[in-house]
Amino acid sequence: MTDTPPPRKPLILEMEDAVDPSLAAPVPDPLPQGQAMQLAARIGPPRSGLGRFALWSFGALFSFVLSVAAWNFVTGLMASSPLLGGVAAVLLALAVIAALLLAGREWSAYARLSRLDHLRAQAITARAEGNLKAAKATVAALNRLYAHRSDTAWGRQKLAERGAEVMDADALLSLAETDLMPPLDTRARAEVEQAARQVATVTALVPLALADVATALYANLRMIRRIAEIYGGRSGALGSWGLLRRVFTTLLATGALALTDDLIGSVAGGGVLSKLSRRFGEGVVNGALTARVGLAAIDLCRPLPFVALDRPSTTGTVSRALAGIIPGKS
Repeated sequence: MTDTPPPRKPLILEMEDAVDPSLAAPVPDPLPQGQAMQLAARIGPPRSGLGRFALWSFGALFSFVLSVAAWNFVTGLMASSPLLGGVAAVLLALAVIAALLLAGREWSAYARLSRLDHLRAQAITARAEGNLKAAKATVAALNRLYAHRSDTAWGRQKLAERGAEVMDADALLSLAETDLMPPLDTRARAEVEQAARQVATVTALVPLALADVATALYANLRMIRRIAEIYGGRSGALGSWGLLRRVFTTLLATGALALTDDLIGSVAGGGVLSKLSRRFGEGVVNGALTARVGLAAIDLCRPLPFVALDRPSTTGTVSRALAGIIPGKS
């Protein structure tokens, strides 16, 4: 007969103080990241060589098939009904003329944007080399560019009066910048602030899916087009899209579209952003990122780099754009 072990008793731990789950600190929500702007920045033409080749191939194939179908339609209609075929031929000719006019306008817009790039590169080279002749050529090109602009008339007059006395490339380019650029910079900053305010408001108030992405893309495209027109670019549809892609590519490469501590501070003074509702916080951050895109577009479209004048700061631009939207900012 074997001895049976005594039965095991349950282990009971007595807690001195009961823990109330309702008293636990809430899990903090992550700060808004501006998802609409992050997604909009990735919508655009392919950046790889293979992607561009594929896009060109499909576009060429589609255009060829459409042209052959239109030709066969017109010739077949003329064979069956000469009157209707003549009408179709006239309409096809008008469509071709309209396409050629649109292509010419896009090419002209692209040429004007290239002219701004050339002026900026020429000014940078002339300043770096101290080349007075190149600086005078740059100033003369600027005068021709803005010859019919009333907002630069006073600056051009001042530049003509004082420019002949300047015999230093750096001083001449600085004089041109301080005389010609301020009214254009003011208008460009106003466009940036308006676009940032629009993106922030729509993102915060419209709960529809992808509506904030569409608004951000449209507002940024319109803002960049207006900035190019202010500085003399007059970009067309394709030119504006290409310029938007250049801006987004630059910002993504430098990480400027990421939510960083300096952006949080410029948006809401640090702790305010975390106290806002999730949707409202996303709108504020999307507006701040739009302002950052606009300032990058100013750098790309401005024919003279910021040297004599201060570059607009993200903090100041965002504060003015979102004044009255964020609590405590007015």
